[in-house]
Amino acid sequence: MELQSIKNRFGIIGNSPALNHALNTAVQVAATDLTVLIVGESGVGKEVFSQIIHTLSARKHNNFIAVNCGAIPEGTIDSELFGHEKGSFTGAVDSRKGYFETVNGGTIFLDEIGEMPLGTQARLLRVLETGEYIRVGSSKVQKTDVRVIAATNKELLEYTGKGKFREDLYYRLNTVPIRVPALRDRKEDIFLLFRKFAVDFAERYKTVPVQLDDDARNLLINYSFPGNVRELKNLAEQISVLSKSKMLNAQMLQQFLPENTLNRMPVLASTSGFVSNGEFANEREILYKLFFDMKKDVTELKKMFLEILQNPTLANAASNYTKESLLNDFSNTSNETQTIHQQPTIVSSNATYSQQINTSNKQPVILNNDIQQPEVVEESLNIMDKEKELIIKALKKHKSRRKDASADLGISERTLYRKLKEYDIDDL
Repeated sequence: MELQSIKNRFGIIGNSPALNHALNTAVQVAATDLTVLIVGESGVGKEVFSQIIHTLSARKHNNFIAVNCGAIPEGTIDSELFGHEKGSFTGAVDSRKGYFETVNGGTIFLDEIGEMPLGTQARLLRVLETGEYIRVGSSKVQKTDVRVIAATNKELLEYTGKGKFREDLYYRLNTVPIRVPALRDRKEDIFLLFRKFAVDFAERYKTVPVQLDDDARNLLINYSFPGNVRELKNLAEQISVLSKSKMLNAQMLQQFLPENTLNRMPVLASTSGFVSNGEFANEREILYKLFFDMKKDVTELKKMFLEILQNPTLANAASNYTKESLLNDFSNTSNETQTIHQQPTIVSSNATYSQQINTSNKQPVILNNDIQQPEVVEESLNIMDKEKELIIKALKKHKSRRKDASADLGISERTLYRKLKEYDIDDL
């Protein structure tokens, strides 16, 4: 089947090489029973790829079901997937079939597989390897013939290193990986998608489709779209409903784009990332400013020490000043008791403590510290690592009280909760 006909059938718009490669892989693997892992950010259309694989497979006349593993509570996901027996837990008034039983012979799409509990992962691994499962509360082994297609917006290999995902299950699911590109990686498709959405919404609301001039089109294409195709579709619908003009310029389009666009690179105080009255546009930029100030201080200290180490004149002057200061202090003290006729003894900094202090002769001891080249340790300048480190310190300081920690960080409690999920930080 030609690639363009598949795009028309499933409403896929775009011609970027990354998108075409993902579609070709899906078409090739559809005729097999191999397990597929679809990887991509939220909103890129991973479920559409699972439907393509099922529709083009020999199981197309059997059931297809999509399950969001992150939306099912941990205590009930085993029952949802594998079923349960009557009385197996509180509320189990009847026996119930699970998805692997009702979709026997078909395809099950497990979205957000990275959110699946470890216990359920072990059950799923057994199904993938032997086709066997056991209902909750039962001891009878049952068989199923279900093709599993999994999807995630996480890097599961990193999860395995953190103990949040089984490594054996990862490699079992990753038989055929399909990576769906983010919208910002297929900029040539952005305007095509926007135009398609604008026409669809114009037909729905019986209005004229909105259009963009050249400046507005460039602004749209260069926007990062963290929500990917889903965000672009919402934007097109919002403009179709709220815009008074059907021809938008860049200034008019800017009004519909988020004010605080999440930049992936740090911004300086002199850029437009900060508002004119000196206030910060968002909490992350406050952290950026703090990090840059800290880096500037460290750089100045390094520069000062390197100048002393590289300039012998400055080093000798500093050494002579130290010796003279010590001699003067010692002389002022000894004049009150007795006159010292002996010459001061100068010892090396690596001498023992008994050698440095001679109490019988009461001779002044001057430490002649040889200046050594310090070891330069390269510090991490990763913004995400620094932000995560500050959040962990705040939680430890306030004993996991999120309200106090968020106030100390200068961010809202809701933002802190989002950061905890983003960086996989457990309450300390």
